[in-house]
Amino acid sequence: MRKIQLKRKYKNILKKAVPLWLTLILLLNSILATGFIEYYLMKKNFNSQLLALSQTTKNPQELVLILKQKVLPQKGYPLSVKWNDIGRKLMESGVIDKKKYEELFLQDQYAKEQMKYLGKNSSDHMMINEKNSRFMVNTLWALGLVNKNKILTEGSMKTYGEGDVMRFASTGGWNLGTKQTSELYASTEIIKLTSEQEEIVKKIAQNVYRPCCGNSTEFPDCNHGMAALGYIEAAVAQGVSEKQIYKDLLKLNAFWFPQQYVELAAYLNSQKTDWDKVDAKVALSSQYSSAQGAQQTQQNVQNIPGLNIQQGGCGA
Repeated sequence: MRKIQLKRKYKNILKKAVPLWLTLILLLNSILATGFIEYYLMKKNFNSQLLALSQTTKNPQELVLILKQKVLPQKGYPLSVKWNDIGRKLMESGVIDKKKYEELFLQDQYAKEQMKYLGKNSSDHMMINEKNSRFMVNTLWALGLVNKNKILTEGSMKTYGEGDVMRFASTGGWNLGTKQTSELYASTEIIKLTSEQEEIVKKIAQNVYRPCCGNSTEFPDCNHGMAALGYIEAAVAQGVSEKQIYKDLLKLNAFWFPQQYVELAAYLNSQKTDWDKVDAKVALSSQYSSAQGAQQTQQNVQNIPGLNIQQGGCGA
């Protein structure tokens, strides 16, 4: 008898209509839960899907677009070095003439905004992107040129300068100061380095090349080499690890030489190495980042259409 009563009770409950508001809430929760799970999975798998696509796509132009976004992301890269008082001291040293700098970037609104770092101290990190690459190469060039460092006074610049360090592009080509470049060269201790730090700077500089010539940063005879030297000095002084310094320099080089590094990414992709996982020190070595290394890489990928990116130059 009791079993029969329970069955009737359950049937009555099931016959009652579920309120509309409860149905809507249950349905909404279900949709939100499903959407959240799908979003999480999509986000989690995005990088692996992008890597798989870059390695398997049969459309070479699509591949180039994927690699370009990896090498030259639109949002740019935040670098490890903080501006601190670097910009202010560059102005005070005379290596940068404010009026000349403003005239140089007269038509470049983004660069004009970056000028704020030259007038005061800032705790902001340096940034490199497509919009400010010219501003950064010039400003870091000024830093490498004016900062006191044994690399400039005792290294390859002196050896190959044969008594005249003004004969190089990185020195004779600088015309944005308030004084003669010969007076500015290695004249001001903007970044103070200990003897141990100077050795670290030298070691890193000897391992870093750029695609416009066959020289390492220890021989900064062009603007990109001098700019890289300036960044290394600032990074070492601020305690950035060697591994991270190489990563930052690769990011700088990529925006200064977009053609060569998209080509390098394409070559490494053909060797099943994703750009995000490349060893920055190896990528910056003579094998890949010297003019000779870049030319060899270009030959290896010359049959890939779409590899036509605007190249950087060695002038101010």
